[in-house]
Amino acid sequence: MVLLSRFLEVTLDQGLFIPKDLQVQPPREALPGELGKAGIMASDCEPALNQAESRNPTLERYLGALREAKNDSEQFAALLLVTKAVKAGDIDAKTRRRIFDAVGFTFPNRLLTSKEAPDGCPDHVLRALGVALLACFCSDPELAAHPQVLNKIPILSTFLTARGDPDDAARRSMIDDTYQCLTAVAGTPRGPRHLIAGGTVSALCQAYLGHGYGFDQALALLVGLLAAAETQCWKEAEPDLLAVLRGLSEDFQKAEDASKFELCQLLPLFLPPTTVPPECLRDLQAGLARILGSKLSSWQRNPALKLAARLAHACGSDWIPAGSSGSKFLALLVNLACVEVRLALEETGTEVKEDVVTACYALMELGIQECTRCEQSLLKEPQKVQLVSVMKEAIGAVIHYLLQVGSEKQKEPFVFASVRILGAWLAEETSSLRKEVCQLLPFLVRYAKTLYEEAEEANDLSQQVATLAISPTTPAPTWPGDALRLLLPGWCHLTVEDGPREILIKEGAPSLLCKYFLQQWELTSPGHDTSVLPDSVEIGLQTCCHIFLNLVVTAPGLIKRDACFTSLMNTLMTSLPALVQQQGRLLLAANVATLGLLMARLLSTSPALQGTPASRGFFAAAILFLSQSHVARATPGSDQAVLALSPDYEGIWADLQELWFLGMQAFTGCVPLLPWLAPAALRSRWPQELLQLLGSVSPTSVKPEMVAAYQGVLVELARANRLCREAMRLQAGEETASHYRMAALEQCLSEP
Repeated sequence: MVLLSRFLEVTLDQGLFIPKDLQVQPPREALPGELGKAGIMASDCEPALNQAESRNPTLERYLGALREAKNDSEQFAALLLVTKAVKAGDIDAKTRRRIFDAVGFTFPNRLLTSKEAPDGCPDHVLRALGVALLACFCSDPELAAHPQVLNKIPILSTFLTARGDPDDAARRSMIDDTYQCLTAVAGTPRGPRHLIAGGTVSALCQAYLGHGYGFDQALALLVGLLAAAETQCWKEAEPDLLAVLRGLSEDFQKAEDASKFELCQLLPLFLPPTTVPPECLRDLQAGLARILGSKLSSWQRNPALKLAARLAHACGSDWIPAGSSGSKFLALLVNLACVEVRLALEETGTEVKEDVVTACYALMELGIQECTRCEQSLLKEPQKVQLVSVMKEAIGAVIHYLLQVGSEKQKEPFVFASVRILGAWLAEETSSLRKEVCQLLPFLVRYAKTLYEEAEEANDLSQQVATLAISPTTPAPTWPGDALRLLLPGWCHLTVEDGPREILIKEGAPSLLCKYFLQQWELTSPGHDTSVLPDSVEIGLQTCCHIFLNLVVTAPGLIKRDACFTSLMNTLMTSLPALVQQQGRLLLAANVATLGLLMARLLSTSPALQGTPASRGFFAAAILFLSQSHVARATPGSDQAVLALSPDYEGIWADLQELWFLGMQAFTGCVPLLPWLAPAALRSRWPQELLQLLGSVSPTSVKPEMVAAYQGVLVELARANRLCREAMRLQAGEETASHYRMAALEQCLSEP
């Protein structure tokens, strides 16, 4: 109000009366309809009016003059009197609202859009007055959300980048008032969306980059908008925001004073959800290297660790340069993170700075990834050994912390983050800290079960962890939304070992895993759009299959007695026929086929496997998977073809071959247990086509392990069914067996 009073005083003292384009409108009072929209009716104001009159009769007289003004000049004068009657700081929300009711929006609207200024008056003076009025109104949150304010956003945004005399007090006042209006709008529930749609983000970026008057206010408002609606901001103004990021990164790299610590807190907000420009990554890494390489207090170091964690989450290790300097920097990052984790979690009774520790978890994950990378790792072998040692100590502190977690804390984001880093460690290393891990396993099973049963809360937790760990907004990609998926790789390793496996079985982990597998499988079934599913869903399914395979081999009695595995078997049988036909999902099909074949051998007496349509469809699909792995391929300069991998199998054979051999072995074991299987295989023509394939290629091109796998299947089929033997003989089976030295097959086919 003080600034508005001075502005009006100067305007009137200079004789700067209203131009013609402002005088053509009739006198203005707020219409009843508009008052209703603002949330106050005239009747609502009467008690306050009577009370206000007793307090400040002068103000009431001037407000009456403002309402009764016949033209804009009288409105100017009355408005000046009102501002004189109101002392700075004395105006309350009701008084401000009554001033607005007296002025309305028409008058400031005409001021903002006026194209003709009075003689001797700067072009912007009337617009400045209009902005001053809006700024006064916007101090009321209800008015800040008024449609008449929101539709001024595009006009207000242009004022931020308008050229003019930087020393002009009126222009500076207009800029301050503009920021006040925009900041007030941003504070309303839907304000950020309106500002972004009105072009404010680009205007703020340009105002900041121009470093003119108020550029610091532009940055502060940008920070608020990014915190409230990061995705929308980047969608609307990516080039401008990247320009700001470049400027901030360069400033960060050059800063030698305390401003570099302030920039550490700002920069995570300005990292894009897509690719960070390389020049920005260089500047950010250089700045962080100087900060973290110095002796710092915690308030200086912690923002730097959080910025580094944000970069690690967004870019992996791509932002760290190769060579000696990069490896030393990465080792420094991980060492600092581990020290911070131990200090926070080992000392009981101290308050844990969860945001800092969770950021350190992200840096530890980066260390785990680099220590396990065989090719093009940033780290040298001695560095890897040292980092594994310090990370082991930090993981010990994490386990110590989780052992203290009670049921009341299980839904806290920091617990989820702690389970996540433990899962990342167990995925690569289970031999160390074995005693501590076994001690924690019951908690992990209960924790995973709790979050599985409350899936929506688990997804919310993952978002909270991302916020806690990385930035005030949700980064991309999002963190997995269930604890069980984080633990699957570690549990896969642990189910091979007797002690941990017994604990997992005792705590009900197999039943939980079956339910989880069936739930996740539903996401990939027909009717769901699998193109939008994250890769982690299919990877999780594959890892579940590996755990089940371990249990089939090491705990066959569990498979036979636990009803959940019967349900799992039914799902595998009904799903495989469609799965083997889908492009790009061969590895998952291999897991499902192999697991189903091994389980069928254990559950062979189940009614579901006695030649039912589902069981026949499953074995037909399994035969398809096993039979299509190899083909005859001609070689230049040779009359005989060689056995080669099929194109679909060739690229993933390293991951597939163990499953394929295990599947062949499991199929062989099923043949004598399921009498209907050999005739079904004969109808599929697999034994005939297999002998035909072997007869068309050079025996030297078939590896001994392949010969053994093929012979195992052929022998069992021949033994199980006379028609199979006859079909093999017709396909030159005895001759082929002789060429490949398949003694068992040769003997079997020689029998009646």
